[in-house]
Amino acid sequence: MDTKIKQFCACVWDHYAANKRDFSWRQTTDPYYIIVSEIMLQQTQTQRVQEKIDAFVELFPTWQALASAQRGDVIVAWQGLGYNRRAAYLHASAQHVAREFACVLPHCPKALTVLPGIGINTAGAICAYAFNMPTAFIETNIRTVFIYHFFPDVLVVSDAMILEFVQKTVCKDNPREWYYALMDYGVHLKKTQGNIAKKSKHYAKQSAFIGSMRQIRGSIIRILSSAENRTLSRNDLIDRVCDDVGCSLVDCTKIIKNLASEELITIDTVVDCVHV
Repeated sequence: MDTKIKQFCACVWDHYAANKRDFSWRQTTDPYYIIVSEIMLQQTQTQRVQEKIDAFVELFPTWQALASAQRGDVIVAWQGLGYNRRAAYLHASAQHVAREFACVLPHCPKALTVLPGIGINTAGAICAYAFNMPTAFIETNIRTVFIYHFFPDVLVVSDAMILEFVQKTVCKDNPREWYYALMDYGVHLKKTQGNIAKKSKHYAKQSAFIGSMRQIRGSIIRILSSAENRTLSRNDLIDRVCDDVGCSLVDCTKIIKNLASEELITIDTVVDCVHV
């Protein structure tokens, strides 16, 4: 390991020693809890996940409990985390793990990518945190750290370029703790250095939430979740959603159909009601 790599690793470990963050998913190696946290943490801030995860796991404490649950119950429990499709992915993943893996998660990133919503990077993170495997994976905070230290003058940085350094620096003795350290250091750099990750070739600025299809989707699920028996007539739902977010009847109707096709909600065409 050359001098620059050694200095980099020392910098990350030193920052972690002085600024270590504490989250419930760092207090366990239970693969089920880890995978729930990783799916929740996709596109959701850590503090919000910390507020929601224990209540979710209390409702669905095991793979089998989640696999056996009604999807609507899972989606309702997910409220407040956004991107409700992830709840459906997690539910489907639990069913796959229960059915194909006898509720024992494989110790292999490639095997985990068969689960809905889990790509190679999330699979690598799960194996590092649950099984302490020295996998190499990339996410936003990791991009931030490696771009800052190894590509300060490069305008466009690909994940392939970053991955080479991730592989060189991952701690073989304690990869779990190493990635905790990288995450915390990445958060620090974002606060002190700005959005370094925008230099990534894969960076995409998130569109505004207000007025977006995401806002309408979230409103539909939220309003249905709080309705009696989680059911409303289609017209009543459309009226409430349009009042809530100021969308058009056409957009609302279209998104209701899309959510039903994704099996996030159910439309009863006989009585023209919508249910989650």
